[in-house]
Amino acid sequence: MEKELESMQQFYNIIIEFFVNYSFQIIGAIIILFIGFFIAKRVAGFIEKFCLHKNMDETLVRFIALTVKITIIAGVAIIALGKLGIAITPFVAAIGALSLGAGLALQGLLSNFGAGVSIIATRPFVVGNTITIQGYTGVVKIIKLAYTVLETEDKEQITIPNKHIVGEILCNSFEYTIVEMSVGIEYDSDPKKAITIISEVLEGFEEISKEVKAQVGIKEFADASINIELRYWALTQQYNEVQYKVNLAVFEALKENNITIPFPTINIVRDS
Repeated sequence: MEKELESMQQFYNIIIEFFVNYSFQIIGAIIILFIGFFIAKRVAGFIEKFCLHKNMDETLVRFIALTVKITIIAGVAIIALGKLGIAITPFVAAIGALSLGAGLALQGLLSNFGAGVSIIATRPFVVGNTITIQGYTGVVKIIKLAYTVLETEDKEQITIPNKHIVGEILCNSFEYTIVEMSVGIEYDSDPKKAITIISEVLEGFEEISKEVKAQVGIKEFADASINIELRYWALTQQYNEVQYKVNLAVFEALKENNITIPFPTINIVRDS
């Protein structure tokens, strides 16, 4: 029992001696940390407000503000440790080693974050645009630092890691997607009249872009028909719906104007 009391007394004396000798250093370190946190918060808030005022992307702004805040706090923590007389060189070396190990372990995630920063900063596309990347097409719904989410006409969501977007061939058709189709008419029909009728049909659809004029013209002279091609931009979220409606409207308009769509014919030659 006496040994335990003696050990406790020694421990108590060590603590008292430590606080007596290093009290000012501890108080100084606490004050430095407090001031550092205060400055980091204020600087991060200022940067966030300034960047948002300049209409920068909100996700990128928050990332920048958080990075600045963490950097300031880390620097202040190193200064506070030095104030306590603790050698910071081993800590710096340890942080470097840990950073290298974490970087190697998380290189896939970090590359996604880096690509996300590039996308947000350069803005090759924004939310609401229609993009085609890696064989997938959809409307951009969410842009995060690690990934981008596309949505199809069928409300399917496609999540693409950002590292698979940056550096790849990217097609951005904004909110529209081009529709290309053709319809055949008989050689006895008037192709100019058919082109005019089809053009009028396309002009009646609000879902078709008016900024880029629809194109209607003769594509080719086939064996049994004159093929008229239609090229127009339909809203991506209604791509198939608009195409089906246009096809039906074109068919009905040609029929009403006595322009015939020929049946496929096969000529069979018999040996005598």
